[in-house]
Amino acid sequence: MITLQNIEKYYATKGLKSYILRHVSTTIQQGEFVSIMGPSGAGKSTLLNILGMLEEPTYGTYEFMGEDITSLSERKKIELYRNHIGFVFQAYHLIDEMTVAENIEAPLLYKKIAGAERKSRVADMLDRFNIVGKKDLFPNQLSGGQQQLVGIARALAAQPSIILADEPTGNLQSAQALQIMELFKKLNEEENITIIQVTHSEVNAGYGSRILHLLDGVIKEDLNVVNL
Repeated sequence: MITLQNIEKYYATKGLKSYILRHVSTTIQQGEFVSIMGPSGAGKSTLLNILGMLEEPTYGTYEFMGEDITSLSERKKIELYRNHIGFVFQAYHLIDEMTVAENIEAPLLYKKIAGAERKSRVADMLDRFNIVGKKDLFPNQLSGGQQQLVGIARALAAQPSIILADEPTGNLQSAQALQIMELFKKLNEEENITIIQVTHSEVNAGYGSRILHLLDGVIKEDLNVVNL
């Protein structure tokens, strides 16, 4: 599903290169649950943003579902992103002026999905996450855990092949964090959705099948969780 070959990200200032990622090569198969770990500044979020096509590598090759992302037009990248990738953010990134239902519907508008299908998918997500009673509320009327559930519902409404999650429980209390991680595990095991998460938490990483340890932009370890 994903193949990275010798990915590098650096910024050049006065002829000096400041590296964020160096020689990153790995393969991620459909249905895997991979955690990216490492200290602050290790390059975790940059790697996730490259996987999500929000940033471009300075050097190297990124293949996603058989497509060489580094050689695609911007239009084709956007199309791939909308059709296959769901992003879940630590800060939720809900639109304050939209209700819960409208936030969930938003990515479906970009995909130009017909009105009846949009309504059906939104209703399904509201029901699935037990937030029907909150559909007309705005994000600032919800708890952090509820906002993150809406963020995940929004990502899933577009029926992605892969979910990229950047510290998805970073702003949540432990009980809410547990609920989110159990949900990711269920999505991965029952629906075969590939999940790649950036996390500082060993507990959260344990929900996955693999852990990539980054240090100074380099993958230092690639471990199977069962072997830990």
